[in-house]
Amino acid sequence: MTAHHSLRRASFIADGVRSSVAAVRRQPPAAVVIAALITTVYTVYSVAQWNRLATPSWDLGIFTQLAKAYAGFDAPIVSIKGDGFNLLGDHFHPLLIILGPAYAAFPSALTLLILQNILIGLSVLVIARLGIRRLGTVVGSCLGLAYGLSWGLQTAVAAQFHEIALAILLLALALESIITGRLRTAVAWAGLLVFVKEDLGLTVAAIGLVIAWRYRDRIGLWLAAWGVGWLLLSVAVILPLLNTGGQYDYSDRIDVRGMIADPIGALVTIFSAGAKYETVWLLLLAGGFLFVRSPLALIMVPTLAWRFVSGNDVYWGPEWHYSAVLMPILFAALIDAIETSRRSGRRWLRSADAAVVPAVTVVALFLLPTQPLGDLADPETFRQSERWETAHQLMAQIPDGAAVETGVVLMPYLVPDTEVFWLGNDNPAPEYLIVDDQDWSWGPTHPEDGVAHAEETYPGESYELIFQQNGYQLVRRIG
Repeated sequence: MTAHHSLRRASFIADGVRSSVAAVRRQPPAAVVIAALITTVYTVYSVAQWNRLATPSWDLGIFTQLAKAYAGFDAPIVSIKGDGFNLLGDHFHPLLIILGPAYAAFPSALTLLILQNILIGLSVLVIARLGIRRLGTVVGSCLGLAYGLSWGLQTAVAAQFHEIALAILLLALALESIITGRLRTAVAWAGLLVFVKEDLGLTVAAIGLVIAWRYRDRIGLWLAAWGVGWLLLSVAVILPLLNTGGQYDYSDRIDVRGMIADPIGALVTIFSAGAKYETVWLLLLAGGFLFVRSPLALIMVPTLAWRFVSGNDVYWGPEWHYSAVLMPILFAALIDAIETSRRSGRRWLRSADAAVVPAVTVVALFLLPTQPLGDLADPETFRQSERWETAHQLMAQIPDGAAVETGVVLMPYLVPDTEVFWLGNDNPAPEYLIVDDQDWSWGPTHPEDGVAHAEETYPGESYELIFQQNGYQLVRRIG
């Protein structure tokens, strides 16, 4: 490289650093502090969860395999979902390709957990600065903190990494742009949501309709068409094309024909479960009820609708990650509602934030002991799993690149160095098989004899026990 090129590269880097520093300086200091605090707290939670070998679902292993594939410039083939399974045939999330560089730099499932916390922290920065700039430092800071600690974000962090981590930030940026009247920017941010998950096409359509209604701008209708178009294209064409079964795997979650045939029964079903009321009640509490005055609150409707009409009760309640995308909408709507109320001709509305903002902040703090972050008050949360060393001794027995079948708990720890299969699928005979008597994947009983289980599962194959300690068995295929 010539001296001239070296100087140009150094100048380019210096300009980038100066621009970044200037961008940080333009942010309200209180918003930066709150965002950093929330990111740190969630990261402490995630690291403690990681050290306890706490794996609540198989999703972290799945997305780690996806990130590993993208880091190697490969298609997202995820063997945890099935042999040769392309994850772009499961959900439509091509934007997750941005995980590749982060994973390449730090090849660990923990990288995804920390990255999710950073994305949440950045969304906190956006919501906090919006509140501070529109409503003042004190009010905006309180709302930023309440948003960062909101139950929907906490349950998402506890559920570990999901693609919605990207949606949370994109929604915050889009909603901020709507409130500040930067419609082209809002459309750009919102338009990217269709590449995070297929159902967000409905959310994009709702954002477009709100823009069209609020600003009487045709660009909102174009955005709505973009959202619906990508929803239909992904569900009807792209996902079945890439799916190993040639179908959209989640089409049976909502019985559209049954709803059309019996609309009254469908309506009764929507309002029939206590978990749904719990979700709605927590949303109303988190937003101090006032957020419903903003038309932005309507953007929540598509997500709540598909969850509540689904026959899968996992979607109904406030657990898991399903409510995370509602949080930036709720708090942006609350900021908008407070700003609008301050201009109201009704005296009680003009001063509504004097009661609502403290109430919202208190609710967020009051709910903490019952939410995932409440675990941080328990010293046991920070105790490393008693089986940590044993688990790593077991994993050290497996050579790099080997195919290993296991339950959910050790999946994310194994993915960086091996090809991982989940024990619940019909897999090709693996080179190694792990039996963990504390892994919930086995159900109420687990095999007492790992070798017998492996040879029964894969007839014609022979296995030998090479490691057994502290509830773990590791068997290796012979020949």
